[in-house]
Amino acid sequence: MTQLDGKVALVTGASSGLGAATAQLFAERGATVFGIARDSERMATVFETVPGGGYASVDITSAQACKDAVALCVERFGRVDVLVNAAGFHQMRRTPSVTDEDWDYDLAVNLNGPFYLTRAALPHLLEVGGNIVNVASIAGIEGEVYSAAYCAAKHGLVGMTKALAIEYTKEQLRVNVICPGGMLTPQVTEFKTPEDADWDLIMRIAAPRGMMAPVDVAKVIAFLASDDATTIHGAVYNVDNGKTAG
Repeated sequence: MTQLDGKVALVTGASSGLGAATAQLFAERGATVFGIARDSERMATVFETVPGGGYASVDITSAQACKDAVALCVERFGRVDVLVNAAGFHQMRRTPSVTDEDWDYDLAVNLNGPFYLTRAALPHLLEVGGNIVNVASIAGIEGEVYSAAYCAAKHGLVGMTKALAIEYTKEQLRVNVICPGGMLTPQVTEFKTPEDADWDLIMRIAAPRGMMAPVDVAKVIAFLASDDATTIHGAVYNVDNGKTAG
């Protein structure tokens, strides 16, 4: 089993889904977890099973809030070894109906937030030789119907990961990204489609082996965050039950 003993991990989207599963798994494997999300009530429930950790209500679309969250993590736990950018938002919309506000919000959650947190955490991560695991999506490496903004943001997150990997080639910092397929999270189980949506196009997203459990994707994040992955830097991991195999 991959261990994370002694590491302090800042995990976003920790109130549900993959973020919550990651926080719980990291704690099981010895990490101290500081979780952030907007819904503090849901995080309170999650962190009943995250011993020794802490959490705060944070809107990652705000650069200042992200800066403050990193500072709070360091204040409480003394360091940051791992940043997991797991928060995400996806709403299917026909492109002509996407408003300026829709576009801005999709990019704010899925791309701006990870950038703001990365920028704030970098000095601390460089100090300890830490690492970043970004959570993109298979929508970050291929197109998905009714998802122009989401695909743009997730492609951007993959690109940002690669750019950081090059920039910090000569440092101990590691930066990687995973691209999950469909998971049994509220984002999938509660998603809505546009009126009169073309289900032939929607079903092109489906993986041949079906939906994944968030904890199984969290295990990949835990591996990449651990010292077992010290040679993995700038990698793009497809975690999709074979969806992108061909």
